[in-house]
Amino acid sequence: MDMLKTVRQALKVPEMRRKIIFTILMLVVFRIGSCIPVPGMNREALASIFTGESGLFDLFDLFSGGSFSNFTIFALSITPYVTASIIVQLLTVAFPYFERLASEGTEGRKKMAAITRYMTVGLALIQATGLTIGLFRRAVADQSAFNFIVIILILTAGTAFLMWLGEQINENGIGNGISLLIFAGIISRLPTDIRRIWAQYQDGAINILAIILFILFAILVVVGIIMIQQGTRRIPVQYAKRVVGRKMYGGQSTHIPLKVNQAGVIPVIFALSILQFPLTITYFLRADSGFTQFVSKWLSPDGNPGVWIYAVLNIILIIFFNYFYTAVTFNPVEVGQNLKSNGGFIPGIRPGRATVDYLSKTMSRLSLVGAIFLAVIATMPTLISQFTGMNIRFGGTSLLIAVGVAIDTMKQLENQMVMRNYRGFL
Repeated sequence: MDMLKTVRQALKVPEMRRKIIFTILMLVVFRIGSCIPVPGMNREALASIFTGESGLFDLFDLFSGGSFSNFTIFALSITPYVTASIIVQLLTVAFPYFERLASEGTEGRKKMAAITRYMTVGLALIQATGLTIGLFRRAVADQSAFNFIVIILILTAGTAFLMWLGEQINENGIGNGISLLIFAGIISRLPTDIRRIWAQYQDGAINILAIILFILFAILVVVGIIMIQQGTRRIPVQYAKRVVGRKMYGGQSTHIPLKVNQAGVIPVIFALSILQFPLTITYFLRADSGFTQFVSKWLSPDGNPGVWIYAVLNIILIIFFNYFYTAVTFNPVEVGQNLKSNGGFIPGIRPGRATVDYLSKTMSRLSLVGAIFLAVIATMPTLISQFTGMNIRFGGTSLLIAVGVAIDTMKQLENQMVMRNYRGFL
């Protein structure tokens, strides 16, 4: 109710209303482009490629809202930009140059953004070349070099346009543009999934009890995601008093908010990419090959006992990547040094090494809770699909991304409303 109240209040303000309308129009442009097919493709041959398990490509199709399987101009979606952003973020830990850019403030962020853009175009070009010449080669109607070049350039331009579209939303709209494009792609698949489940029910493949259980599970997942995404551990911080001349500074109390799910959905994406990679390789091999049969039985979520091995490996990889990415994004040594240099300390904890150890231990415990939650959210839809017979494509990963983006967008909307009220008051 508070969310709807915030939206109603924002729509009454002309400036905020313009931003909301601009954001919606940009998302409409995204969905229109997702329906424009790439020229020079044989649609019947294209449909035959996605008749079975698509492996890692299902993740691409998730982010693109079905554009990947339909091979539209936005088939690559924004995934090259996401990959480039993650690579640049990891480079800040490995290379001093990127670490220096990250600490240079606005100018450094501009340079890193430019590097991310160039890397996005490069990755999109490589990915478009691989898909056109590799996976989708048999679906290309005209096998001439000119036609291949045109298709590759169209796919690359589509990703570059989406990157520009996301930046326009950042500047003139509400929320994070890239996240909203992924959100729109995920939500656009919801009607198709509902229609598919209803068709399965009418055909007798699933019963009404399975549908009710799935709805209850989805509600519990959404509630759990909201609680974990909003959950923080507040570490109290006290600043020492300082006397400068006749004035006294410091002495105030504050806190360090440590998020329960510091890594977000990144561990799930990394784990899914690794687990689906063998399934993707089998798509280029014959169905009767030894490797394909082994993967289908032992490493596939549709296999037996593969579904259990897949679930266990998924849990292990999510926990590992959660700790890894949390270590990349949260540096307790830097936080401890900043506290010490500003005269701050955690009550009961000595400044310096003891503070760093305390922050590391606390973050490690929170990461375990967040990792277990992510593992349950990502694994349960696979098990439910196995035992209920429902073909659930709108799974835990989709809900996690969609709910997270919705919460973040509403926070930004509330913050802009607060800032506007302050400006009006001043």
